[in-house]
Amino acid sequence: MTQRNPDTPKPIEAPMDDGATALDAVAAEQASGDATGATGDSDSADSAADAAAEQEIVSLAMEVASQKDKYLRLLADYENFRKRSVRERQEAELKGMGLLLKGLLDTLDDLGRFAHLDPASTDSKAIIEGVELVERKLLKSLAGHGLEIVNPVNAVFDPTFQEALTTTAAATEEEDHFVAQVYQVGYVFNGMLLRPARVVVKQWQGAAPGAVN
Repeated sequence: MTQRNPDTPKPIEAPMDDGATALDAVAAEQASGDATGATGDSDSADSAADAAAEQEIVSLAMEVASQKDKYLRLLADYENFRKRSVRERQEAELKGMGLLLKGLLDTLDDLGRFAHLDPASTDSKAIIEGVELVERKLLKSLAGHGLEIVNPVNAVFDPTFQEALTTTAAATEEEDHFVAQVYQVGYVFNGMLLRPARVVVKQWQGAAPGAVN
């Protein structure tokens, strides 16, 4: 074991500088304070962001509720409008039918009187005239509501309002496609075809052999 020579001088330790130690302490404290301040600033920023997000959510929820309320109001208004339109249309149809039937009441009365005449004591001519009168009154009443008769005798055949049942020979080329006879009249109601007139149409088949022009 090596023994230290008592004559060997001890190493001299440098004395601690109190000023340097104080500076180091201040620096450490400042660094700690800066770190704490940075953490505090970060927490404050996060809190502000959370508050803004919550406010945005509340604002969006209120907007959704407002739009839903507007939609429900519009839906209710439309449903009321639809029901009112249906009701008004039905009332208009009933009113139109009522006016039509009212116009037929007099004709119906006349028809009833003639239906109960005693043929044995009534002149046949009077019966015929009475029926013709009823027909005229009936057609006049219906015409007042938009009914028109399609009776195209000697008119050019029109397939829009007429139906050709058959054809017959035309005497001249000028008579080609003219109506020769009406088997059954047609009817148009306010421009709408109820029934076409059923007719016989003339058809030019050319001059007969040996005919003189």
